[in-house]
Amino acid sequence: MASDFAKKAEEAFFDDDFGLAVDYYTKAIDLNPKSADLFADRAQAQTKLNSFIEAVADANKAIELDPTMAKAYLRKGAAFMKLGKYGSANAALEKGSSLAQNDSRFTRLIEECDKHMAVTTIQAKPSTSNLPPSTSSVLEPMSSVGPKYRHEYYQKPEQIVLTVFAKGIPAKHVAVDFGEQILSVTIDVPGEDAYHFQPRLFGKIIPEKCNYEVMSTKVEIHLAKAEPITWPSLEYRKEITIIQKANVPSVVSQRPTYPSSKSKTIDWDKLESQVKKEEKDEKLDGDAGLNKLFRDIYQNADEDMRRAMTKSFYESNGTVLSTDWKDVGSKKIEGSPPDGMEMKKW
Repeated sequence: MASDFAKKAEEAFFDDDFGLAVDYYTKAIDLNPKSADLFADRAQAQTKLNSFIEAVADANKAIELDPTMAKAYLRKGAAFMKLGKYGSANAALEKGSSLAQNDSRFTRLIEECDKHMAVTTIQAKPSTSNLPPSTSSVLEPMSSVGPKYRHEYYQKPEQIVLTVFAKGIPAKHVAVDFGEQILSVTIDVPGEDAYHFQPRLFGKIIPEKCNYEVMSTKVEIHLAKAEPITWPSLEYRKEITIIQKANVPSVVSQRPTYPSSKSKTIDWDKLESQVKKEEKDEKLDGDAGLNKLFRDIYQNADEDMRRAMTKSFYESNGTVLSTDWKDVGSKKIEGSPPDGMEMKKW
């Protein structure tokens, strides 16, 4: 149960084993993703690990789930202070202070922020990007997360190029930070509400190879993928579906020999019986039933299993579905159609 993992996380935290605490909080969140407390507590552990961008993202999620949670604003403010973003930290702490009257922690941190803001000017990172966009990339518009700026992205196998359309913003008011699977974009112009975009990315990136450039009409951000696979979306979503259609006939007269992974093998006989049950219960045709089952497997898988499923499914044109990342992560997966069938690209 989520509460059991949360208790173990608290014990690990008090033992100063913050990495283990994050792991347990993550397991608890997987079981109870609507708990603002779990995200706020994981944010505190992330801060202890110096994972400040991840801490801000967790605090933002906690605030999204419960906008009245004072400790979530405290975690967010503390993480922003560690990042040297004192204006953003002050805004979060002021909001939290209004929700938690007479809490001395907010008073102390706000005073510390004020001192830093009086003597510190936040500097933007220099850009090292000079990569031209690929003409073969597919543009995929995304809706704006912030109230002020629209953003969209396109991708190539090895990178994501994200554009935030912010016109006439001086570079010194733009800050972009990269985590292992977190992106943080802040546009903080004096006299205006700060813009924050801090998504958990669909896949992992290589922070030291990422960069950004502030232009006259936009901020262009280059994310180096850790794995050369196509992301179905920019942001991580647990409920994401595999939209490709597998080459499986709707009516099967003889059971074909299905490919399977080497270590974490899927029981295809069991899968077929589940598909038939899905079709009977929900009146789905063969392909729809199979795709729904693939989606269910994907939702319940851990991160490595999902990466293995996505990579094997994409590279084999829908004829191989593996859940073993150790097996498929380091090689290209060739198509393997059932006996008597011909593989065609789609």
